[in-house]
Amino acid sequence: MRNGGAWRAMAVTAALGSLLTSLTACDGARAGAGSDVGKPAPRRSVTTVHPTRIPDVGDRWQRRIPADSRQVVAVYGDGKDSPDSTVVLYTRHGSTWDRVRSWPAHNGKRGWTTDHHEGDNRSPVGVFTLSDAGGVLTDPGSKLPYTRSAAFAAPRWWAKSYWHDFDYVIAIDYNRVEGTPPNDPTRPLGDAKGGGIWLHMDHGSGTSACVSVSESAMGYLLRTLDPDRHPVVVMGDRADLKDSR
Repeated sequence: MRNGGAWRAMAVTAALGSLLTSLTACDGARAGAGSDVGKPAPRRSVTTVHPTRIPDVGDRWQRRIPADSRQVVAVYGDGKDSPDSTVVLYTRHGSTWDRVRSWPAHNGKRGWTTDHHEGDNRSPVGVFTLSDAGGVLTDPGSKLPYTRSAAFAAPRWWAKSYWHDFDYVIAIDYNRVEGTPPNDPTRPLGDAKGGGIWLHMDHGSGTSACVSVSESAMGYLLRTLDPDRHPVVVMGDRADLKDSR
């Protein structure tokens, strides 16, 4: 009887163990695909981040970042024809690029182009220096040379939501003379190639070709971008920025 009782106890224990295993498998089946139960989980693709490079920027543009630049404003456009983007500030320490802050942003209302022309309503893709700032408002403590002037004010025949666009601006050195106020009209490549492309305050939608962010973001960038760190902007839609050609 003792042996028989022990045998029955072992049988019950084994049965309970089998039942618990079965219940676990059923729960796993509900969490995943039934036909894959018991198979190894599929490998997930892992994006390798290289701290010595600006993320999601291919060799074509990485090579154009000056060797002495220690600040990069990266503008990641959502799509070739999209006015929506994200601005990320990176600072280099030694050979490593550290992400500092990011903000939602807008770019040209028709997206991006690698061959910008006046009136195309697209922002130019590329790497450009950032050397001068200004605006309607008092200098908030800009490290870049800052020109305050009422001449920056948006025309009052524009929609009211646009009136404060140029309260703060940072010139993007596309087809302009560095070391001059952002609203200097000189265009070394000719008028047909466009110009007057700035980082400026956002009005909630796409621009003519500029990049726009919130007032707080502009204030932060003005107080942070330092000529001694040779800041540049790397800008474009995500597909073009990843181009390695």
